Amino acid sequence: MIGGGALASVAAITVAVTVASADQYSGSTAGADHAVFVQGNELNGNTIHVFARDDDGRLSPSGTYTTGGRGGDQIDAPTDSLASQGSLVYDDVSGMLLAVNAGSGTVTSFRVEGQQLKDRRVVGSGGEFPASIAVRGRIAYVMNAGGEGSVQGFEITGEGLKPLKGSHRSLGLDNEDVPRFDTSPGEVEFTPDGRNLVVTTKGNNTVEVFPMKRNGLPAVDEPVVNESAGGVPFAISFDKTGKRMLVAEAEKSTVTTYKVKRSGELKVLQEPLPNGQETLCWLERAGNYFYGGNTGNSTVSGYVMDEHGKLSLTNDVGIAAPPSADSQGVIDLAVTEDEKFVYVQNAVSGTVDGFRVESDGALTKVTTAEGLPAFDESGMEGIAAV
Repeated sequence: MIGGGALASVAAITVAVTVASADQYSGSTAGADHAVFVQGNELNGNTIHVFARDDDGRLSPSGTYTTGGRGGDQIDAPTDSLASQGSLVYDDVSGMLLAVNAGSGTVTSFRVEGQQLKDRRVVGSGGEFPASIAVRGRIAYVMNAGGEGSVQGFEITGEGLKPLKGSHRSLGLDNEDVPRFDTSPGEVEFTPDGRNLVVTTKGNNTVEVFPMKRNGLPAVDEPVVNESAGGVPFAISFDKTGKRMLVAEAEKSTVTTYKVKRSGELKVLQEPLPNGQETLCWLERAGNYFYGGNTGNSTVSGYVMDEHGKLSLTNDVGIAAPPSADSQGVIDLAVTEDEKFVYVQNAVSGTVDGFRVESDGALTKVTTAEGLPAFDESGMEGIAAV
């Protein structure tokens, strides 16, 4: 996320937490088809914390697993160590959970069975400080945020991720191997039709697009560079039809709606929409609703898109759920596959809040998971829900 006056006021609160023993599944099998996965991003050994989710959205711990790599912490990161969206991804086609190990330059895959993680495989990310993953069919792309930045393609196989020859592309950035949080790229994502791969770059203020071939390789050596309509583009989401791309922009907490052309050029469909909050970075869709994490004042904003593609706030104040003193440092969020629940990471508090999505787009809190790695030298980042 981006700095500025909004983040200067965010308190650096350290919360002592206890992490369960790693590697072994140690919980109940109740609700085995529903789970929430949280990435601990610990510097001395990254872990995935697994929670069972019941039909009412409540969470209960089910085990903690080591990834075989180390977490990372970007330079001067205020609340979010990876400064990205999509660092932990569940792929429902392969049934795999994919996690970045930013401190090791590796990516881990697990086979998911209910709330158990099995068959851990670790591969090199093809660059420095991997921070985001995108999946389309049997292809995954990893965004490396360190150094010049890059994207690297992988084939998703029964034996984990296999590097895709000829897929590596530079982003042409000017970072150290451990990047600054405000100059690193924010997210990599496929357009739903698979024809383009999109990357946001916060410091360059661009949305960069790689047109893709059918074989999963980029069709160009360098991305098509589009100037962002709003300041500091961060997270990417798509509407229900897959035809409109929404980009969250941290500078003024805005969301811009685009059309991604086959050529990689972007057309602005709706100018940046402000939410009145501080430092919007993350954005996820639940049906026709979208939810954004505002880390500057620890709130979650709600948006609704009508049948004509017009985006608006779900209420006048731009807050979908009342803020809580026990839920500080809002960062990444995840929506369940049935789109009934939203789960939000609170980096400073070391908690995850779960909300039920109401018919009017409001969020009703149903659960809080505690004891997760709180932000200090580093902290948890990355969340996925099924």
